[in-house]
Amino acid sequence: MEQKIKQNGIDIGGNIRRVRKEKGIGQTELVRMLQLKDIAMTRETLVKIERGIQHITGAQLRGIRDCLGTSYDELLK
Repeated sequence: MEQKIKQNGIDIGGNIRRVRKEKGIGQTELVRMLQLKDIAMTRETLVKIERGIQHITGAQLRGIRDCLGTSYDELLK
């Protein structure tokens, strides 16, 4: 079982939402991109992550970073 990353006061979900919107990528489009990389994600899961009510796994964070073409620094600030 993959370890969940605790957010520890960092708004990871808000950062994901901000970067995604800056890139002009919709939630459904990001979920499709992640699924093509074999990362288990539904739109409902993405919504919960962006709202900060669901923890994100390392694999999901890595996939989102790759799909958005951003850095861990940008997502974890």
